[in-house]
Amino acid sequence: MSKFFIISGILLCVFVTTSCSDYLSVELQNALTLEETFNKRATTEAYLAQIYGFLPDDSDMVGGESSVVPRSDEGMFSWLSGVSWLNMNNGSWGPTTSSYATWKSSYTGINQATIFMNNVDRNVEIGPAEKEVMKAEARFIRAFLYFNLLRKYGPVYIWGDKDSDISIRPETIDRHTVAENFDFILSEFDKCIAALPATVAEEAWAGRATKGAVLAAKTRATLYAARPLFNGAEYLRGMVNKEGKNIFPQNTDPAKWEVAAQTAKQLIDMNQYALYVDNTETDPMRKAIKSYQGIFFKFWNSEVIWGRWLGGAFGWVVRANPPRAVKEGYGGYSPSLKLVDTYPMAESGRYPVTGYDGNGYPIIDPKSGYREEGFTPNYIHPMDNWAPIRAHNSTVGRDARFYASILANGFNWYNRGSGDKVITFYTGGTSGYQASGDCVKAGYLFRRMNDPSNNTENGQWGQFCWPMFRLAEIYLSYAEACNEKPQRNEADALAYINKVRSRSGLNKLETAYPEVIGNQALLRELIRKERMVEMAFESHRYHDARMWMIAEKEFVGPNYTRNLVATNYDDSWRRSSTLFPGTRVFEKKHYFFPINQEQLNEMKNFTQNYGW
Repeated sequence: MSKFFIISGILLCVFVTTSCSDYLSVELQNALTLEETFNKRATTEAYLAQIYGFLPDDSDMVGGESSVVPRSDEGMFSWLSGVSWLNMNNGSWGPTTSSYATWKSSYTGINQATIFMNNVDRNVEIGPAEKEVMKAEARFIRAFLYFNLLRKYGPVYIWGDKDSDISIRPETIDRHTVAENFDFILSEFDKCIAALPATVAEEAWAGRATKGAVLAAKTRATLYAARPLFNGAEYLRGMVNKEGKNIFPQNTDPAKWEVAAQTAKQLIDMNQYALYVDNTETDPMRKAIKSYQGIFFKFWNSEVIWGRWLGGAFGWVVRANPPRAVKEGYGGYSPSLKLVDTYPMAESGRYPVTGYDGNGYPIIDPKSGYREEGFTPNYIHPMDNWAPIRAHNSTVGRDARFYASILANGFNWYNRGSGDKVITFYTGGTSGYQASGDCVKAGYLFRRMNDPSNNTENGQWGQFCWPMFRLAEIYLSYAEACNEKPQRNEADALAYINKVRSRSGLNKLETAYPEVIGNQALLRELIRKERMVEMAFESHRYHDARMWMIAEKEFVGPNYTRNLVATNYDDSWRRSSTLFPGTRVFEKKHYFFPINQEQLNEMKNFTQNYGW
């Protein structure tokens, strides 16, 4: 396990401009030349530290360049103005849109890494073996930045080990193919796997990349390479670059699933990581809830392969606090009704909703045990159990991750620092809906990253570890690849999804769904549901739906919520399509970001993405 590190001292600044040659170059501040920078240990380490700073921050869900949760179907954040994702969700964006554009910053980081790799050998204070490890770290960051560009924009231009060359004319540059992109990225990952240690010995440098971190990145990359969007999507087959090469694959290659399975299994077989389990509780449900919460709250636990340390969680926590019911709360981080519907039932182990009718009403699996109507009086929440509540039946009997993640209308407030209170989101409720100002619009808040032991009323906002990669992702990726590969391995697919389900107290998938045996399509659907709930709000769903090419179905239509305009609790549990305005749009062209017009103005022959 490792975490991102922070170094005090000199950080080398980067000026980014609109010129292709400029944003692939670096200007060193403090009058340091390259020779001076790489002559001393301190400045060399600082240079490497600032390369880590180019990595995406998935924990920043509002203003971050990599923020994807509100652009997917798992989140319905409350704000209706001043936020960039609204234009993305309604389809009113294009090549001139600057929001979420990461092209320039990524290539700047790529070039910084190359400069480091090509100059670190000048250092006279660092030994050869240590320098090789540092070069491997920079190489990994560079490859990971390329992978994130590929994931967002489709295949890009690969510089390789060359410094950016100002003699290259921008109009001569065009994108390399998907195969060339993946071949380069995966070969770079392999070099790093061979060079990096399995662990980092010194706590002060615990953020440095490890063999496991690179294998996790390779697992994600090989999985994406096997999924439909990068593996023979028909609508992309006509794209050709200026050299006449087909940019995207012309056929589907099922063998890529075997590569994905082997990569995930290689990481699993390191036997270095384990699903986090809380051992402070004896009650099975409470143990399961705390085990899931502990992934974030138990810093640098056994499950985190690579993480980001968030020393001050105010910005995250305050947006998940209910407005007016507490001293400081914006109430913005809301799960979508679809995400809430997806959490399985604890007793049956089945996912309750199989789809929706034309009015947005759920089609309920009668074998699941789920009830959409009515209330349970004197219900005791399995974790917030100090006072009974009148719970809507949809919130009763769900799996541990539901109670670890969802603050529902009518639940007790889980932070007891200023006394006990019930949180209600209907008009006139304790955190009621209102026409303007901060309020909850979906009917729920996402509580998973909010540690109830922190008294936010007294300014205790807490800290947590954000997992860039964790073992549950690897298990589910392996299960998916085993289900899809030519020599299908149903036994392993079930075994590894069951490892994840077991931590949440659920029965085996084949027990919940006897009909899954021999049914590849059903297992595929259930793996996708499991990924949605297990990794909710961890910035996976947006990319998963794109790579599976189901976003055209899942990211469209009205924004369904609970009916919080109601002035009483009972009526507020009805479903509504009018509370959150607008209709979500996702077309084929939205599977990839357009190349920004700023880049196209200079790289005049660079092939734009489909539909833009």
